[in-house]
Amino acid sequence: MNTTTAVWGDEIGIEEVRGIPFRTYTDRPRNIGSLLAYADRWAERPHIAQGEKAVTFEGLRNAVASKATELAATGLGRGDRVLLLGWNSPEWITNFWACAAVGAVPVLANAWWGKAELAHSIALLDLKLVLADARGAANLPAGTTAGRWECDTAAGPPPHPVLVDGEQDDEDAPAVIVFTSGTSGRPKGVVLSHRSLLAGLHMLLHITRRLPQQVDESTGDAGLHTGPMFHIGGVQTLLRAITVGDTLVMPVGKFDPEEALRLVEEWGIARWSAVPTMVSRVLEHPDVHHRDLTSLRSITAGGAPVHAEFLAQLRTGLPGVEPRVATGYGLTENGGQATAASGRDTTERPGSSGRPLPCVEVKILEGSDHEDGEILVRSPTQMIGYFGVDETPIDGEGWLHTGDLGRVDDAGYLWITGRAKDMIIRGGENIAPAAVEEALAGIPGVVESAVFGVPHPDLGEEVMAAVVVEDGVTAERLREELRPRVASFAVPSRWRLQHEPLPTNHAGKIDKKALAAQARADLTVQAGEPT
Repeated sequence: MNTTTAVWGDEIGIEEVRGIPFRTYTDRPRNIGSLLAYADRWAERPHIAQGEKAVTFEGLRNAVASKATELAATGLGRGDRVLLLGWNSPEWITNFWACAAVGAVPVLANAWWGKAELAHSIALLDLKLVLADARGAANLPAGTTAGRWECDTAAGPPPHPVLVDGEQDDEDAPAVIVFTSGTSGRPKGVVLSHRSLLAGLHMLLHITRRLPQQVDESTGDAGLHTGPMFHIGGVQTLLRAITVGDTLVMPVGKFDPEEALRLVEEWGIARWSAVPTMVSRVLEHPDVHHRDLTSLRSITAGGAPVHAEFLAQLRTGLPGVEPRVATGYGLTENGGQATAASGRDTTERPGSSGRPLPCVEVKILEGSDHEDGEILVRSPTQMIGYFGVDETPIDGEGWLHTGDLGRVDDAGYLWITGRAKDMIIRGGENIAPAAVEEALAGIPGVVESAVFGVPHPDLGEEVMAAVVVEDGVTAERLREELRPRVASFAVPSRWRLQHEPLPTNHAGKIDKKALAAQARADLTVQAGEPT
């Protein structure tokens, strides 16, 4: 196969995109659909495993060709938007690649959304088609027509395989839409181009010496994938796995540390990308020392802050992984990753987020009200924009204003020191307090509210709501009213109900900082810890 040469260079130049100068590889792939050709290279190697289901690379290629033919017959084509609503499965992956094969744009719905969030997103997107699994289909708005979710992953080659739409020459055309929680209002659809996704993949393969021409047919790892495919990390994993021949092993249903341990042992898992919460649950499981986990040599922790205490726990529980614990920094608007810290960096500079990837520029915006400045990022991986929204955090010079606070040391390492934006990170999921407050405001009997994060030993943060209510309103009623309005993980787990108004600051706004500080102090006292 000839796709392994010429288009994955390591030379970097400057190229203008929409008038903005970006660092970019001179020789590079241009369309994510072209990556499907790598499936032929790995042939009968297992590519997807979940429960009793196992799909080889050849099986995936055949299933994608069959499904793409089915989609094309409905009139689906280049640029059409297709909502994918479902949980991790071989069908989710097949549908994603089938959309890419015909040039359509997969729109990755969050399967945790409530009915209101789902209805809003569908109304916004002007979709050509909806593909939903059984659970997702039950939450679709009345009157929504959905296509067939099922894919025949056991079928042989179709009689007339559809040609992958890899000839598309506009690498800046939309390739995927991934939703993220903005700091206010409803989830926003981040539009990422083919350039965005492939530049991110190219950089990671470059720094790990895994460019296609650097690997052969005997390479390829088994990786445990426990995060949602509808996150940007899931998309990155899919692109990498098909390019380098990795096997994706996925749990069945919700994350279970006992199942994770069994899968590591059974499949000889070498790589695991997970939020710290999942890793901590595995390390605390009573079977962790009775399983053969010697194959596991790399854990990438992301989606939530990684603290020194977590790294110490990891090194004690899985000492063989110590040299390859990796962290980084990024956000969906930047295509997922901007900096990377090697295992050595993690050991020598605990708490650092590493240095910028080869095509990424990072600078600190000084002069804010905070001790450290806001982190700005410029990279070919960044989004085109938010779908259907004019506002953008990208300025006229191409710098993405992240809303995070930090500093860059003399050696070029980035240190995250805080968040300027109002956001809660619960077990790797971003939650916009303003969206929860907006939903609470629509519930009869709620006068005003403030939503904020408080520390949680397992999830990192949990959601707390301080709510002024009328007589008779209970926390249980508020939970029930919220469930169809916001994602399940955004429903507060801690409540403070009161009749007197919430405190305000000098500007007359609710003093959320004071409320959060008092709540954290109260929780510390309840836990019996010194204040």
